[in-house]
Amino acid sequence: MGNSSKDDSTTDGDTSGGNTPPSNSSLYSEGEKVLAYHGPRIYEAKVQKAEIRKNEWKYFVHYLGWNKNWDEWVGEDRLMKHTEENVLKQQALDKKQGVDKNVKSGRSAQAKAKNSIDAKVDKEDIKTNVSKGKKRKNDSGVEKGSVSVEKLVKIQIPATLKKQLVDDWDFVSQQDKLVKLPRSPTVDEILTKYLEYRSKKDGMVADSIGEILKGIRCYFDKALPMMLLYKKEQKQYNEAVVDNVSPSTIYGAEHLLRLFVKLPELLAYVNIEEETLSHLQQKLLDFLKFLQKNQSTFFLSAYDGTKVSEGKGKGREE
Repeated sequence: MGNSSKDDSTTDGDTSGGNTPPSNSSLYSEGEKVLAYHGPRIYEAKVQKAEIRKNEWKYFVHYLGWNKNWDEWVGEDRLMKHTEENVLKQQALDKKQGVDKNVKSGRSAQAKAKNSIDAKVDKEDIKTNVSKGKKRKNDSGVEKGSVSVEKLVKIQIPATLKKQLVDDWDFVSQQDKLVKLPRSPTVDEILTKYLEYRSKKDGMVADSIGEILKGIRCYFDKALPMMLLYKKEQKQYNEAVVDNVSPSTIYGAEHLLRLFVKLPELLAYVNIEEETLSHLQQKLLDFLKFLQKNQSTFFLSAYDGTKVSEGKGKGREE
């Protein structure tokens, strides 16, 4: 999906030259180093442009150390002055979100997207799905003493899908929009399409791929209500998933992608031999590349603008 959706999320339209400029002058100047909220974290950024849009100041920021694809327009509510006090605030927030300096991926967009999923982990549900999951209390990462970082399966999510995750968070959490259900294609249909894709490519499909796809489906159905929903999506889930219907027959790529953020955490509790683990990582990466290849058809470019369960949805239907 294009970068415009990120712009729309904060500007809600183009510059309105006819509006009366706000009385206060711009809080931030072009070229100024600032601290910016992105998802649940704070990042160092640089203001590249400052404009009055819809009668309020908007700033085009570049996140320092990040690809230009992440540059976006934000409002004053997303920015803070780069002061010692605010840097301490940033560090405190990082600590709260479970960022460990020893974890190389701690600053990655994957971690950022993972921590934006604000659902709680239900111990009993995980116990039916994953062995030895009793110690988990923290939904923003691995709790100290429960699983070693080294044991986490590394799943490298492609860059365009990382952006998809952040856009997904923005639509639901910031714009009060939801994925309209049922989705097409569903998770089940996507898994079937992948199996067909591998069959055509390889001539025949190894049994292990079928087993992995069954596993993904099982994990998705179990994890969705406990780990993969934002709070604002809970009511929609309760209304959509009734009579023991499998979530994988209702939800689509948007929620399936969230599972891949949580999979390393879940698989850490399963006893898998190193050779098998390496094979599994390769297969999961291949599946993600398949999602990426079909991103424009599998994923929505805009979510439904109807009101969410917590009342007044700000988003306009597009």
